[in-house]
Amino acid sequence: MTQDNISFFVAFAAGLLSILSPCVLPLLPSYVSYITGISFDELTSAVSVVDSRFRGNDRGARAVFKTTLRHSLFFIFGFSFVFIFLGASASFLGGLLNQYQDLITKIGGGILIIFGLHLVGVMKLGFLEKEKKADFKTKPTGLLGSFIVGVIFAAAWTPCVGPILGGILTLAATQGNVGYGVYLLTAYSIGFALPFLLFSLFLNSFLFHFQNFKKHIHWVSVLSGILLLVLGVTLITGHFTSLAGYLSRFNFINF
Repeated sequence: MTQDNISFFVAFAAGLLSILSPCVLPLLPSYVSYITGISFDELTSAVSVVDSRFRGNDRGARAVFKTTLRHSLFFIFGFSFVFIFLGASASFLGGLLNQYQDLITKIGGGILIIFGLHLVGVMKLGFLEKEKKADFKTKPTGLLGSFIVGVIFAAAWTPCVGPILGGILTLAATQGNVGYGVYLLTAYSIGFALPFLLFSLFLNSFLFHFQNFKKHIHWVSVLSGILLLVLGVTLITGHFTSLAGYLSRFNFINF
């Protein structure tokens, strides 16, 4: 497994943990209803996810499914655009200070450790507890409206997503390569987008499993913190590259 493979899986896992965080996961049904303009009751009654057959009026249920798919994809395009832009920007800024790359890497590792300690619960940082929200009384219309909501969603700073996303952006900045930043944040976006798409299309199944999962949701933050702590330590000690060589012994899939 190469360093790029590790970075991809780390960023993908970070995206997955972000959407499973206590700040995002419980709100997914509301987001889906908001971007589609379809009531929660319609969404849950139109499609039976367990057996993949449409209930009631087939034509109406299929229309709900297609509408949800289209708006979810444009919502995903919106937040992915922002995430990838931030990744490119972070790497670009890191590249401008290329002569200080070793220092940036160590500072970046320290920031990751601080974010990790915050998520684990060892220390609490006030500015990471604040939350920005865009308060729309009405959603901008059409698929473009869903894209815009996705952009604003990505730009909002939430207590759970902020440190994880900040950690991946910090990792991108330490590499100082715009292409690498785009690569990392694309992986992060995929990790975030795939569960969102599945949850939005298969809402009944999501609601059923969420009842069992929510009692363990705190551990998502802890796991995210551990991931950032490990990343931070390997960056500070200079062992991030050697980690690839170590993991290659276990014959992980290379791509």
